[in-house]
Amino acid sequence: MKIEVIGSGCAKCRLLFERVKEAVKRGNINATVEYITDINEIIERGIMISPVVLVDGEVKLSGIVPPVDEIVSILKGE
Repeated sequence: MKIEVIGSGCAKCRLLFERVKEAVKRGNINATVEYITDINEIIERGIMISPVVLVDGEVKLSGIVPPVDEIVSILKGE
């Protein structure tokens, strides 16, 4: 599983990145987690609201920073 957290690097975006990493750890999820802050890449992808979490290219979260347990559920597809 490839997880991408995309955002400008603001506090909210960094917090979501940290929570996603913790969720992967807590949920024992086999995934790579990347943090993308390159504004050109964000624009190329057409992302208008951040932060965004993509799982294998599919948007799972947009504009919110849920608790770690909720992120675990989302990543596991529950």
